[in-house]
Amino acid sequence: MSSNSFTAPKGTYDLIPPESETVLAVREALAAPLRRAGYGYIEPPVFEDVRLFARGVGESTDIVSKEMYTLTTKGGDELALRPESTASVLRAVLQSNLHRQGSLPVKVWYSGSQYRYERPQAGRYRQFWQVGAEAVGAEDPALDAELITLAADAYRSLGLNDFRVLLNSLGDRTCRPVYRTALQEFLRGLDLDEDTRRRIDINPLRVLDDKREAVQAQLTGAPMLADYLCEDCKAYHEQVRTLLTAAGVEFTDDPKLVRGLDYYTRTTFEFVYDGLGAQSAVGGGGRYDGLSEMIGGPALPSVGWALGVDRTVLALKAEGVELSAPARVDVYAVPMGEQARGVLFEAVTALRREGLSADLSFGGRGVKGAMKAADRSGARYAVVVGDRDLVDGVAQLKDLQSGDQTPVALDALVTTLKEKLK
Repeated sequence: MSSNSFTAPKGTYDLIPPESETVLAVREALAAPLRRAGYGYIEPPVFEDVRLFARGVGESTDIVSKEMYTLTTKGGDELALRPESTASVLRAVLQSNLHRQGSLPVKVWYSGSQYRYERPQAGRYRQFWQVGAEAVGAEDPALDAELITLAADAYRSLGLNDFRVLLNSLGDRTCRPVYRTALQEFLRGLDLDEDTRRRIDINPLRVLDDKREAVQAQLTGAPMLADYLCEDCKAYHEQVRTLLTAAGVEFTDDPKLVRGLDYYTRTTFEFVYDGLGAQSAVGGGGRYDGLSEMIGGPALPSVGWALGVDRTVLALKAEGVELSAPARVDVYAVPMGEQARGVLFEAVTALRREGLSADLSFGGRGVKGAMKAADRSGARYAVVVGDRDLVDGVAQLKDLQSGDQTPVALDALVTTLKEKLK
């Protein structure tokens, strides 16, 4: 079978070195502030009962109606690959009784792939990666502000500066129904296609999020949620804004920012990077106080976000930020002959056990090819051993930055390298 008989499925791509090092660095940078803030790692399965997403994400959304990958098991169970992780994480928290084992909120973070069947384009894939965080079981504006701040800090730590934070409030069970009715009345008077008219009855807020110019042009003068917020929601939102300002996080109030997902309440936010064209959102989230009850749990007000790893990598490229990928090895060993290979295999193993990264030239390649491989590896030092070196009991230690080469006693090789690489 030829090597190109199979290719990655449409809308997916392979993460391969050295680009994959950048992706790993992005994932680690997005997660680092969460770990410092007491969030613990959680990893639910990549597939769940399809009803979890129908309830949790909302059957009226395109995600459930058009974009989910679903399958039926041999036993007849209907499963779906997760299109997002919030519902999965909350299900795991409830099933494990984490919300009953200590003080609330339960603060968790995750990193993994999500799956949606949609038209592939730049920055939008059918399998994509996210780092996300959820704080489950507490209604506190400081939690909302904490999560937004942690995401902003993560982006800045990567060197990404030209992103914007958009902020809005979606109200709650008290005030949103009144707004929904007013919005529906306004939308019914517009010239909209049949699909969009259906949304008016099911989830009218999503019409506001329609990106088509023909729709947006008609939305001038649409009622805004901010004008319908109850006093509690207004006060809550003002506290979030005050806390963000105190933390030095700049944001833009965006009254048109809504969520296509049915379970969001109050605080909603988005991180956008304008250099990415249509797919400008690199992350987002908000408060979802009603989701736990929607999937059969107790009332657990919660807030969270998901940041797109793929989109963040594209934003970094657009801003010209180059993440210096760490050298994959510190030391590259080049044996010349069978006996030298045995000696250097032992030395490489010992170096690894001492916490240094080391590799060996495999496959019996010549010195020239092996030294090229040493340069490509990013190693600081190459260790070359031939028959004459073995007789003398030394290895040739070459500094790949300066080009200097010095003999080092074989029995002192590991300690010498440890000292040099401190």
